[in-house]
Amino acid sequence: MKRFLLFLPLLVAVVIGVVLFAGIGRDPTKLESALIGKPVPEFSLPDLHNPDAMLDQSLFRGRVTLLNVWGTWCPACRDEHDDLIWLAEEKGVTIIGLNYKDNREDALVWLDRLGDPYRDIIYDPRGTLGFDLGVYGAPETFVIDAGGIVRYRHVGVINEAVWEQALQPVINELQGNG
Repeated sequence: MKRFLLFLPLLVAVVIGVVLFAGIGRDPTKLESALIGKPVPEFSLPDLHNPDAMLDQSLFRGRVTLLNVWGTWCPACRDEHDDLIWLAEEKGVTIIGLNYKDNREDALVWLDRLGDPYRDIIYDPRGTLGFDLGVYGAPETFVIDAGGIVRYRHVGVINEAVWEQALQPVINELQGNG
């Protein structure tokens, strides 16, 4: 028994090494989503700009859309904001925002100061839709087809390289341009 105890630290080190080695080379922006191929979850949440207007999953029907999860508390969301404006204004991409676990007034000031790339913004102060989408944090972006089906998920900042290498090919394929 005493010999086994001598080898216990080595055994623990080997197990930790195997676990760490298994994660090497994995892209942290490619988190699997159980929603891929499934409809956007049902929801009824207020519009950020108009709290009396309720928004639901019908927002995603009729055109390919990006659903961008963001919050004013998120430094990476600030980093990607100019690129989202570029996508909306220069590339004509329809983007719906999901203001996630945020304060309405802070979000409105942010958009007034930085610009608003979103066609609509779902206000989700408790994170209920975010939870249903499997959001780990912000920013996260989903590509949703014209039928309201989630087709792709990107975790992290959207920039020109991410657009060209990941999002644009998916959108082009969904629009029949690929």
